[in-house]
This record gives sequence, C-alpha cells and structure tokens, in this order.
Amino acid sequence: MQCNRCSLKRLKKWLGIPLLLLPMMGFAARPAVVASIKPVHALAAGVMQGMGEPLLLIPGGASPHEYSLKPSDMRALGSAQVVFWIGPDLESFLVKPLANAKTARSVALMDAPDVVVLPLRAGGAWEAHDRDSDHRHDHGSAASRDAHVWLDPINAIAMVRWMVTVLGETDPAHQTEYARNGAALVERLERLNQQLASDLAPVGEQPYLVFHDAYHYFERRYGLNAVGSVVLDPERRPGAKRVAEIQARVRERKVRCVFGEPQFQPTLVETVIAGGNARRGVLDPLGADLPAGPNAYFQLLQGLSEALRGCLAGA
Repeated sequence: MQCNRCSLKRLKKWLGIPLLLLPMMGFAARPAVVASIKPVHALAAGVMQGMGEPLLLIPGGASPHEYSLKPSDMRALGSAQVVFWIGPDLESFLVKPLANAKTARSVALMDAPDVVVLPLRAGGAWEAHDRDSDHRHDHGSAASRDAHVWLDPINAIAMVRWMVTVLGETDPAHQTEYARNGAALVERLERLNQQLASDLAPVGEQPYLVFHDAYHYFERRYGLNAVGSVVLDPERRPGAKRVAEIQARVRERKVRCVFGEPQFQPTLVETVIAGGNARRGVLDPLGADLPAGPNAYFQLLQGLSEALRGCLAGA
C-alpha cells in the first residue's frame, strides 16, 4: 500500500510538469519586442494586443536626440527578437548596439514601405512653399531627411502594416491575430486623420513658431502655418543673434503663438515672446506625460491638435 501511494505521488509529479511548463511555453512563443519611443511603442502595442506587450526603451520625458542607454536597456536589446525604431536619423545612439545585438531584427520604420519621408527644412524660418510643396524624399539620402515621420497618421498606417508583416514573420503561429489587430488599428488611424483635418481647418492660416522643427509632417498633412523654429538644433542653445532674429520674425509675421516642448526648459520661449503679443503654448511630439500603451499614439496627436487650437484660436 505504501509503495502504491509512492507511485501515485511520483505519477502526479511527472504529470504536473508539462502543465507547469504550459504557461512558460506560451510566453516563450511570443516574440520579445522592444520599441524605441512612445509613439512607436503605442503602434506596436496595438498590433500585439492579446499577443504580448512591447518594451518601451526611451521614457516619455527623455529626448531621443540625447538619450544614453542604461545597462537594463542593453540587456533588453540583447534579448530582443524585434526592435522597432524610427532609424539612425532620430535614434543615432542605437546604431552600434543594434549592430551588436545578434538575435534582434532591427526594423527602422522610417524605411518601411509606403512611408513618405520629407526633407529637412533649411534654417529656422520657413515660407509658404515649404509647407505646400509635395515632397517625397529619397530614402537613400539619410543626411537630409526629417525623422519625425510618426506625426503623420498616414505614415503611421504604413508603419502598422509593416509591423504586422514583421511580427507575422517572427511569430507565424499568430500571424492571423497580428493581421486582425493591424486592420482594426488602421481603421482607427483613418478616423483619427479625418477628425484632425476637420478640427484644425479653422486655424490653418494662423502663424506660429515651434521650439524645434519636429512637426513638418503634421503641418503638411493638415495645412498649418508654422513659420519657423526657435532652435535649429534642440541640443544647442541659440546665441543672442539667433534669439534677436526670432524675435524680429515674431513681430514681422504677427506670430500668434510660440510653442515650447516638455523635454526642454521653457525659459527660451519666454525670452522670445517677451515684450510682444505672442502667446506661449506647449507641443509634445513624444507624449512625455501620456501613459504608455496602445492609446498613446491617438492621445498624442489629439493633444497636438488641442494645444494648437487652444492657443491659435484664442483672442
């Protein structure tokens, strides 16, 4: 009897091992995905809903222009199967680590099929032809490309479709689920684009300045009238001559609003608008204060629209 009980215990133990392994097997079946910035993370999270969750690399309050990888970031990249990022034009600090990440498939979304890439605008003062011209820049001319491609929802649609393809190839067992999530996300992005076009139409002609030239795609999509940027390089504070030039432009163009960004100190914007009638606003191209997740991209673009309308339509 004692031996029979021992045998039954051993049998239960061995039968239980596969059951214990099932959750781990299911987890292992999902690809380990890293996304560089919050807008990219949001789109990837939407495609992966129910299939897993991507890891966000750069916190919302940090700038990809000057981010330094932590040891935990290096470990995440080292174990990733897929890394979604914009590309070396934006996250140059990722070039070498991704080259050394042996298991990761590096997916630069700026080079995804059907993503329209605009050229960088020269200087910090732009005229009507800069926003009205219909440029599609050659993907091969990296030195003159504007990297902020995610701020056009039509580009976001192209990025989502490429994510579906990449994730389906990485995890073919769940290809159908990725495709279904991607299709739902594309429909939602199309509705967002229509809503933004309608909401922003009344303020399309109002002149304004941005902190740095991050919004070309958004301006072009919705016919907005940004006439320049406060800084040419967000990593460098402008000198007195540059500040004087911007102050003159604010007066000459009757600029309604000058927008700062939460990733940078507001003192420079306050200096630019001092003594004039321009108002100060805040535009956030990255979603610094938004909770990460599949809704963050939509909240980001709706936030840009609300900030622009709130400042430009004000008396």
